[in-house]
Amino acid sequence: MKGNVEERAVQLGKFIAKNHATVRLAAKKYNVSKSTVHKDVSERLKHINASLYREVRKVLDLNKEERHIRGGIATKEKYRKMADKSR
Repeated sequence: MKGNVEERAVQLGKFIAKNHATVRLAAKKYNVSKSTVHKDVSERLKHINASLYREVRKVLDLNKEERHIRGGIATKEKYRKMADKSR
């Protein structure tokens, strides 16, 4: 996803806000790095579209709060699959 940086920031912001997506998911969808997504929606979007920035910020803050829960679930599933294979 090359081209206009401002357009990319708005597209990423809309995707994250609409889908309550993580930075990782947005990066994968738009084929850019997590660093690029984070910079676009955390810094650039603030100056381009303040209302969209606030929506995205809420999603990112919620994702950050829930990150440890998702990590625990992923670990639990990993070990469950390993146990299933050994049976």
